Amino acid sequence: QVQLVESGGGLVQAGGSLRLSCAASGRTFSRYAMGWFRQAPGKEREFVAAISRSGDVTVYADSVKGRFTISRDNARNTVYLQMNNLGPEDTAVYYCAADDAPLATSRAKYWGRGTQVTVSS
Repeated sequence: QVQLVESGGGLVQAGGSLRLSCAASGRTFSRYAMGWFRQAPGKEREFVAAISRSGDVTVYADSVKGRFTISRDNARNTVYLQMNNLGPEDTAVYYCAADDAPLATSRAKYWGRGTQVTVSS
């Protein structure tokens, strides 16, 4: 069982940056691939970024490539999402996810409750 708690969301102006964090409980964090997903109002949840267990492989949605960076610190049981050059289209609730597959790009076994990111134009 893994419990995930996101933090770092908020209101930012277009062009600004935010860094999301996701703290995981338990001592098995390094066994899980981690991912970030988001859900905007009236839309389905979509994949944003994923990172492998060791952190050596990362995958991004085309919409965030070059602007967002996912990373993890297995010693701190934490995964991060650095978001730069944010636009109103990035407004959504951002969810952290963990899975025992090599990468969490389309599904996940464990989910956090989400953190709201709002980008004003």
